[in-house]
Amino acid sequence: MFTVLSVIGPVFALVALGYLSVRYRLYPQSGVGGLISFVNNFATPSLLFQAMLTVDFGAAFNPQYLMSFYIGAFACFGISFVIARTVFKRRAGESVAIGFSAYFTNTVLLGLPIVQRAYGDDALSLLFAIIGFHAPLLMSFGVIVMEFARRDGAPMAQAMRQSLLRVLRNPLLIGISLGIAANLLDISVPSIIDDATQMLARAVLPAALFGLGGALVQYSLRSSWGQALISSVLKLVVHPAIALFLAHTVFGLPWALVQVAVLTAAMPSGLNVYIFATLYNRATDIAANTVLQSTVLGIVSISGWLLLLAAMAP
Repeated sequence: MFTVLSVIGPVFALVALGYLSVRYRLYPQSGVGGLISFVNNFATPSLLFQAMLTVDFGAAFNPQYLMSFYIGAFACFGISFVIARTVFKRRAGESVAIGFSAYFTNTVLLGLPIVQRAYGDDALSLLFAIIGFHAPLLMSFGVIVMEFARRDGAPMAQAMRQSLLRVLRNPLLIGISLGIAANLLDISVPSIIDDATQMLARAVLPAALFGLGGALVQYSLRSSWGQALISSVLKLVVHPAIALFLAHTVFGLPWALVQVAVLTAAMPSGLNVYIFATLYNRATDIAANTVLQSTVLGIVSISGWLLLLAAMAP
C-alpha cells in the first residue's frame, strides 16, 4: 500500500497544483487550453517518438502473452462504448472517448514502478513488450475510430478520405510512425533532433498533469461520476480479469508472464485518456474524472490483484 501511495502521491500533487493555481487565479484559466495544445501537439508526440526508437519489436512479440493483455483492452473499449451509446445516450464521438478511457492503461507512470517493485528488474523486459505496442496500437485504433465516428453524416467515401487525412496529420501518430520508421530502418537520429525531442518528452508529465488539474476547474465532476465509475471498474477489474483468464487458463503461459500481464492490465487509466479527449474535445469531463477515479480506486484494486496473484502463484 505504501508503494502505491508513494508513486501516485506526486501525481496528485501536480494535479492539485494545477487545480488550485487556476481556481485561485495564480494561473490564468485561458492559458490551460494553450498548455494542453502544447502537450498534445509537441510534447507527447516527442515522447512517443523517443519511446518507439528503443523498442525491440522482435523480442517483444509473443502473440499469446500480448493477446492476453490486448483482447481484454479491446473488450473493455467495446463494453464502455456500448454502455455510453445505449444507456447514457452519448453521441458517437463522445462514446469513443469514453471507450478510450476504459482501455488505455497507465503503463509507464504507475506500471513501471509497481511492476518493478512487485516482481523485480527481470519483469521489466516483459512489461516493455506490452509498452512497445501499447501506444501505437491503442492510440491508432482510437484515432481511426474517432475520425469515422465524427463524420457528421457525410458520405462514407468522403468520410474515409477525410478520416485518412486527419489520421495522417495527427501529431501523436506522426510521432509514433517516425519513431518506428527510424527504429526498423536503423536510422541514426541527428543529435540536435534527439536532444530536442528528449527535452520535449520530459515536459509531458508535469505539463499534462498541471493542465489536467487546471481543466478540472471548469467541470462539474459530480455530474459525470457514474459514467466515469463504469469506465474505472472496467479498467481496474474487468481488464485484468480477462487477462488472467486468457493468460493462465486459456494459453497456460509461464507464471512470470501471467503476473506481469495481469498486474499491468490492473493499472488505472493512463493520462493519454485525457489527452485524447481534449484533442477531439469529446467527453473531456468523463475522461478527467476517469483518470482521477481509477487512480484513487487503484490503490485498493492493485493491492487486491497483488494479493490474488501471490495466492495463485505455483
